[in-house]
Parts: sequence; C-alpha cells; structure tokens
Amino acid sequence: MKKPLLLTILLFLFQANIFSQNTYLLKPARVFDGETVHENWQVLVQKDRITAVGENLMIPANTEIINLPNTTLLPGLIEGHSHLLLHPYNETAWDDQVLKESRAERIIRAGIHAKNTLMAGFTSVRDLGTEGSDYDDIGLKQAIEKGIIPGPRMLVAGRALVATGSYGPKGFQSDVSAIQGAEEADGVDNLSKAVRTQIGKGADVVKVYADYRWGLMKDAQPTFLESELKLAVDIAQSSGRDVVAHASTAEGIRRAVMAGVKTIEHGDGANQEVFTLMKEKGVCFCPTLAAGDAIAQYRGWKKGKDPEPERIQEKRKSFKMALATGVKICMGGDVGVFPHGENVREMELMIEYGMSPLQVLQSSTSVNAEVFKLKDLGRIKNTYFADIIAVEGEPHKQITQLKNIKFVMKNGIIYKK
Repeated sequence: MKKPLLLTILLFLFQANIFSQNTYLLKPARVFDGETVHENWQVLVQKDRITAVGENLMIPANTEIINLPNTTLLPGLIEGHSHLLLHPYNETAWDDQVLKESRAERIIRAGIHAKNTLMAGFTSVRDLGTEGSDYDDIGLKQAIEKGIIPGPRMLVAGRALVATGSYGPKGFQSDVSAIQGAEEADGVDNLSKAVRTQIGKGADVVKVYADYRWGLMKDAQPTFLESELKLAVDIAQSSGRDVVAHASTAEGIRRAVMAGVKTIEHGDGANQEVFTLMKEKGVCFCPTLAAGDAIAQYRGWKKGKDPEPERIQEKRKSFKMALATGVKICMGGDVGVFPHGENVREMELMIEYGMSPLQVLQSSTSVNAEVFKLKDLGRIKNTYFADIIAVEGEPHKQITQLKNIKFVMKNGIIYKK
C-alpha cells in the first residue's frame, strides 16, 4: 500500500475514534448530581446517555474505564446569559463591535468563544442576542450541532426586540441610519410580525428590552407598554417558546412580570415590591453580577483597593433582597462583556454576594435546566444526556475549583481528558 493512502486511512481511523460514541465507566472521588454530593459514585455512559449511576456498577463488556481520582464529577454547567458574538468591551467598545467589525470577523470570534466556553466546562448556553449580527447565532448553533466546530448546546434569541428609538448605537445626524444592536418593533402589527419572524428564523427564545437608557436624562426608563409585552409573550407562548426581559428599573420589571416573561435579566433597580411579585408569579432572576463588576473595572475601579462604586453596592443589596425573598435565581453572567471561558466569575460573585457554593452549583445545573426547559440536562441521572465534567477538588466547598477543569464530555463525546 502506498504511504499517502495508508496515512489517509490511519488519519480517518484516528479521527473516527476521537469522535465516535463509546461506553465509558467514569470513576471520580465523588459526584454532584445537580442537587447534592455523593461519595464513591460511578457513572456509566453508553453512546449519548447516562445509563447507570451509583456505587459498584455492573458494566458491559468492552467498557472503557476512566479513572478520575481526587475529582468531583458534575453535570455540564449551563451558562444562562451569554453573547458569543461579543467580546470584552475593554478590547473593543460595543458601538465599534456593532458598527465597525465585519460579520466574518464576529462569526470567527464567536467560533473561538464557543470552543473556550465548552472547554471551561459549560456544555450549554442561553445566548441572548447577536447585538447587530443578524441571525448569526442560529448559524453558529447549527455548525456546532453538525460537528463542524466544538461548542456548547445553544438556546438562541436571534436579533432580540427593542422599542423604536430606545437602543443603540446612537448619536448620529438625524438623517443617518445606522445598524441597530437589536430589531426595532412596537405596536400591534409591527411587534406581532417581528416576534413571528424571529421565531421563523430559528429563535429558541424571544428577548425583549423592557427598559433602556432612553430617559430624558439618558437614564433607564420603561420602553414597551405592558400590553405590548403581553402581546409578545402570548405569541411566543403559542409556539411553545418563552420570553425573557432585559429590565433594570422597577417599573420595567413590573410590566415584564405582569406580562408573563420567564426570566428577568439584570434587575439592577429592583425593589422589594417587584421581587415579591416575581416570587408570586414564578419568574426567575438572572442577575448578571459579573458584567457590572467588569464594566466598573473597565471604567477605572481598582477592585480590592478602591471603595466599591455605588452601582456595585446597589447590586449587592438587590441580590441579597432577591435571596431573602426566595426568588429563584439563575446563573448567567452576561459573558461577552468579559471573556468567554471565564464564566466562573459569575459563580464566584454569587457566593461573594450571599449564596452558598452548593446553591450556586444548583443554579448552574439543575435550576437553569428546569427554567430554560432543557430536557434531560442539568443532572447526573439515569437516561439523561451525557453532558458531564470533572474538576479537581470539591467545588461544593470551594467554587474556584471550577477553574481547573480536568474532563469535559458533551453528548457522550469526550472533548477534554
């Protein structure tokens, strides 16, 4: 056999072995199953599913045993608020990303971001808007699903929806039209068409901006009327989809909650009244602590040396208020404002602001899976998808251990070992 042909065959067999789905017995020191920690558990994976969990499992012939000593096995982590088509604002300002970076550049960056996210142990993301890059999140999702590039499972929002005149980029001469970071649509006819169009293009979730910085003093003020938000929710729900709301004012949050949205993103200006309402209506809170922390540092705050800015102090208070009220809390950092692959920043801040490490792990796995309707994900459980990671140490005691990912499996395929 000629050498080039032999090398081609060997390369094909090597690649097929990497990406084929086999039977594995994973043997860590302990397992966090999405709810609690179990010592000496093992996990059996066959093809893309978990088929057994517990101690001293019976294993089929030809099972590959993977020993993971001194590690904790966890469900693949779920990022609740991501923008894979953005990169940190201290590298390039948001306006310049939207207006000056080519779609090709943004998509290539997004592919790298997707890989970094997966290798950091986040096997699923809810990506909440392309910020001026049309429906490129849908194409990115499809490329991952086809195995063209490595990346997490994606729930995508497409272009997202804003009220006319409320979003950005702004500041141009009145007769200049510039690309917007989201789709402008309001009123019954325009909003109905926009929601249906985004669904038709492939959005898994509809995102609305219930308020934004368009007030008389450039402060955040509500954008959509409650009736408009209710219309968007009714249309989305008729297709089996949820609506999520960017909202940072008490009134914007109130309108969104009354309209029936699934989650409130950011919630900086929330008060006791709206947190109580969210609790009553079963609306989940995605606080995006790491984004505000990063932006404050970009603006000159020297964390650990300077006093905390007022905005950070207010964020601490609102987060603790949500906890005390019993509002369900998702883990989502608005990653893209800060680097993809550093998603654990949000988890660290959730603990710093008042949650326990175990609560944060739950928010990042089983809670997010339940809220986002990710079927058969977020738990180490028989019949669930084999999205599994392993870290050295005990992250339920010290969350920073999640920075030391030793093993990543998604859909039964090993990406990091």
